[in-house]
Amino acid sequence: MTIEDILALSPVMPVVTIADAAQAVPMARALVAGGLRTVEITLRTPAALDAVAAIAAEVPEAVIGVGTVLSAKDLKDAADAGATFAISPGSTPALLDAARHGPIPYLPAIATAGELMAGLERGYTAFKFFPAASAGGLGALKAFAGPFPGVRFCPTGGISLATAPEYLALPNVLCVGGSWIAPEAAMAAGDAATIERLAREAAGLRKA
Repeated sequence: MTIEDILALSPVMPVVTIADAAQAVPMARALVAGGLRTVEITLRTPAALDAVAAIAAEVPEAVIGVGTVLSAKDLKDAADAGATFAISPGSTPALLDAARHGPIPYLPAIATAGELMAGLERGYTAFKFFPAASAGGLGALKAFAGPFPGVRFCPTGGISLATAPEYLALPNVLCVGGSWIAPEAAMAAGDAATIERLAREAAGLRKA
């Protein structure tokens, strides 16, 4: 699948930081049961790659991605752990070049038109818009649509269940990223029912 194909699988991509790899499989199963197939595990904890490997091995229905990718090494580590795609919070020329010929599809992040143009020069047509709410939100995405009609986005950062529909209504938005779907408290408590319920609510936002 291309990164665009992956982003189109679910209207909301859960962005998850996992403190304990043992939380990963129950969380992923709850997300899939609630109707969300994609999930981004951030590289913010030592447990992240083990969590990815566990999900890849035990929840084949999930399309697992690694976020907070900052280097070519992070990209390789993500692929080696079993990730299907990778996402970064920004982009650099070195990372854009490495990922262009990398082992898995990659979604670079941008916050400005200049960063977007740098990605386009290297052949990218889909981007994470981050941090969405503080980088201009809906207005910025609408403005990008004029000069960059072929570009598609996954806005992430400051988006909630209440505001997600406004983003998903934009033609250039394939999905949104959200951290509210798998709250740390629910994961720590093993509360799969809450995660499944939140996933089902998010899945219900699917674009027609």
